[in-house]
Order: sequence, then C-alpha cells, then structure tokens
Amino acid sequence: MPEHTISMQDVYLARSRICRVVRRTPLVTSGPLSDHTGREVFLKLECLQETGSFKVRGAANALLTLTPEQQHKGVIAFSTGNHGRAVAHVAGSLGIKAVVCLSKRVPEYRVQALQALGATVVRHGQSQDEAYEKAVQLQQDKGLTMVKPFDDPFVIAGQGTIGLELIEDLPNLDTVLVPLSGGGLMAGIAFVLKTVSPQIKVVGLSLDVSAPMHESLKAGRPVEIEEKDSLGDALLGGIGLDNTLTFCMCRDLVDEVVLISEDEIAQGLFYAFHNHRLVVEGAGIVGLSALISDKVADLGHRVAVVLSGGNLDTRILAEIAMQRYHSGH
Repeated sequence: MPEHTISMQDVYLARSRICRVVRRTPLVTSGPLSDHTGREVFLKLECLQETGSFKVRGAANALLTLTPEQQHKGVIAFSTGNHGRAVAHVAGSLGIKAVVCLSKRVPEYRVQALQALGATVVRHGQSQDEAYEKAVQLQQDKGLTMVKPFDDPFVIAGQGTIGLELIEDLPNLDTVLVPLSGGGLMAGIAFVLKTVSPQIKVVGLSLDVSAPMHESLKAGRPVEIEEKDSLGDALLGGIGLDNTLTFCMCRDLVDEVVLISEDEIAQGLFYAFHNHRLVVEGAGIVGLSALISDKVADLGHRVAVVLSGGNLDTRILAEIAMQRYHSGH
C-alpha cells in the first residue's frame, strides 16, 4: 500500500478482510428529515455496529494485516474511546492482548466499556495528543504494534468501506454529511465517493468548541488546539502534528466543514430518539444536527447522513429528553 494514499483496490481488500467481524449497516430513509429539508434524506446507521461505532471497520482491517509475531506481542492504541473499544473488541476475538491509552478527559463510561472487553487501560494527560505520547513510550518499551485511530492507510481503507456501501445502496447520491475529527472516517468515505463521482458534495461536521482538522485546514498545516468538554466527546483530540495522510486527504477531498454547537448536538440527540427511536452519541449526531438547524446549503436532492456511533451515556439522553419535554420540545 502506498505510504501517502490508498486505492480503490485497498478499500475492496479491506472489505474482504473485515466482512466476518463488521456489519454492513442499513441505509434508511428519514421521513421527518426529508419533510424538513425538502430533500430525500437517508441515515447510514453505523451506530448499529457491534462495538457501537464505525471504528471497528478500520481497527479490524489494521489488526487483520498483522504478522504472527506482531499478534503475539500485542497492540497498543490511543483513543477518545470508540477506536480503543474497536481495537479491544477485534483484538479479543483474535486472541491478541491490547493496551489502550486514554486522556483523563475521556468519560468514565467509555473507560469501563474498554475494561469490560479485556483491554488494559492506561490514563494519561489532558488531551488525546498527550495520551498518544504515552502510547508511543509504551510501544517502544514493550514492543507493541501501534494501531492509530485515523492517520493510517489500513484504517482509512477500512473506513472507506462505508463509502462503498453508500454508493452501492444510493448510486445517485448528491451530498454526504460525515463527522470530522482526526479525519480517518472522512478520508475513507470521501476518497471512495469522489473517485466514483467527483460531483458528490462531501461535508464535514466538527465541534465549534474544538475543531482541530478545521483549524488545521484553515492554517494550511496540522495545528494543536485546546480540548474542551463536549457532548460530542468522541470528536475531541488533535490530528497529530506528524499527520501524513488524513490532513492532505481532507484538504483535497472535503467540500465544506460546518461547525456544530453544543445546543445543536442536544437537539439532534433528542430528534433522533424522538423521531426514529435511535440512540446516537453526540459525535455521531452532528450531521443530523446540521440538517435540522439548516446549516448546510446546496444539498442537492439525495442526502446521506452518517450516524457514526451510538455509545452514549444514557443518563445524558435522559437529561436532554426531560429538558425538551418540559420545554415543549
């Protein structure tokens, strides 16, 4: 695989590798969103993956390419939660020991989920970048193989399998809305869709409290920004100052980046539950939030929204629901 890019063959190979551990998720019509926007809106339900997020695709593709020696020594990952969960799940199914480094900002329910999957959890620092520094140290000390959350060709190709499913299920797609943080999901999907049809509009959704890829794209290079608490905590974390893949791919393939507020995330979480009985996490709801807040123009006629994860602390959903019901929605 080329160092700085992927090919469609890489994505097809990824699909052939991961099909036994990854679900082909449904693409369903949203009547309420279609009525609201005057478009045909479809929801790609990655929140229904067994690990609760799309991350299992990239993690599985990376782990299934390890040599027997690498499998024997074990793997290490750094994460804001979902990537670590995916690595722990796939590693456990393959009998590979996994260490996951998290910052101290990662919510406790995500830590407990990792431990329940048998991963060794190491908490360090106040940001994903600091957790990454600890992971690099442990990798060197223990001879583990690093499984990066986004800036890795096998991970990007794995996430790109979502693009294959989108174009197969909706070949006349006009616009896709994709959560954007480190860029692995976006790079994979955008690469496939733009390869098939450069006219498809690709929109990234990031947090207005902390949008590292957005700020990096504006600066023309990877930059660090402060992490702040958010309902979309899985979108927190830097893109890495040593980023070699996803920054360039997002720069070249993404048509627009839209920032989503905390209140808009809360509205989206309630909307998905109230209208579709879907439990979606804050990071996964940002595309839906953008639609109900009318934040994206020139959608075309057929719009797909990637609901990237469902690992939400249900107490948060209960609090939001109570607030919305008391305020008359």
